[in-house]
Amino acid sequence: MAHLFLLGIVYLSFISLGLPDAVIGVAWPAIRQDMDQPLAAVGVLTITITLCAAASSWWSSRLIERLGTGVITAASCLMTALALLGFSLAPSFGWLVAMVVPMGLGAGAVDASLNQFVAAHYTSRHMNWLHGFWGVGAATGPIIMGLALAGEGGWAEGARHIGYAQLALAAVLWATLALWRHSPRKPVVSHENTGESPLIFKPVATQALWLSPLAFLLYVSAEMGTYLWAASLLVSNRGVSLPQAGVWVSVYFGAITLGRFSAGVIANRLGNRRMVALGISTATVGAALFALPWLPNALNLAGLVLMGLGCAPIFPSLMHETAHRFPADVARKVISWQMMAAYAGGSLIPAAFGLVATWMGLGAVMPVVVGVLITLALAVRRLNQLT
Repeated sequence: MAHLFLLGIVYLSFISLGLPDAVIGVAWPAIRQDMDQPLAAVGVLTITITLCAAASSWWSSRLIERLGTGVITAASCLMTALALLGFSLAPSFGWLVAMVVPMGLGAGAVDASLNQFVAAHYTSRHMNWLHGFWGVGAATGPIIMGLALAGEGGWAEGARHIGYAQLALAAVLWATLALWRHSPRKPVVSHENTGESPLIFKPVATQALWLSPLAFLLYVSAEMGTYLWAASLLVSNRGVSLPQAGVWVSVYFGAITLGRFSAGVIANRLGNRRMVALGISTATVGAALFALPWLPNALNLAGLVLMGLGCAPIFPSLMHETAHRFPADVARKVISWQMMAAYAGGSLIPAAFGLVATWMGLGAVMPVVVGVLITLALAVRRLNQLT
């Protein structure tokens, strides 16, 4: 039973990973107004977070060998909590940039270490649900921030409350460090492939080695680009109030969360490749509905929800399929490249969307997202042919 309690702690840790994601995206319209910053300045924050997250992810394996996954996870959660509390006290934009450094370092360490841990000790079903619990945090954060924006405290109060929540989670993680000694020594056997013949791999094609990370860059660009700019788009182009925009961004992440928990149930039946194709198709239709300015607001918002549902199975299914595309020694390397590409896609491309919004207007952002999703579909189709 101890390893099941540990699995609960792992899921709780991924909730803490998702909570701070609301601070910048939902709060940015208010932050930039208070600090008199241009629209594209958010790119400085997102790029800084991503570079720090990528660096801590890169070094996480060595840190885990020395300190253990439990200590790294608890310490990272505490670091993020303190950074959020500092964020809430920021007197200037430069202070915000300084505070997102420990936020990024903590997030990257938790992301990499827990993905490695679950992959090594639990089944692929649990991996899908792990990312679903990230969505629980990512959906809760915008609600907290939206309520704060509707009150007198504003975005600083929202960041402070999320920081307090992170402190509570960090306390739980430190108090339960002993559970990590009860982790399963071997991966839990999955019987989903019982009776199937062993995998026979095609010769590894150079094109497949870069198409696989590219797929992650494109997917995360679309998902996080929508998250980062949805609130600004709703407020500026759709006439939605800032607190309501925060709620709808929360609904977007709620759709991703619901979709991922559902995907964990049906993915074994449909298979990873069908799940990815279905997800991309659904997300593209949703993004197109959200992009069309002449549609009624109800249809625009339905498109945002539909995109969230479509996004849900793409990342976990692409990640799980890597072991079926490449031999084990190659797959390990490709997975590390995919994580780095995902971090790049989470900051560099959405930051570039900010330049698009500055030069062409906010209304140009979602058509770009539609184009990214179509490119993703073509890349995955070619990758499937090669592997």
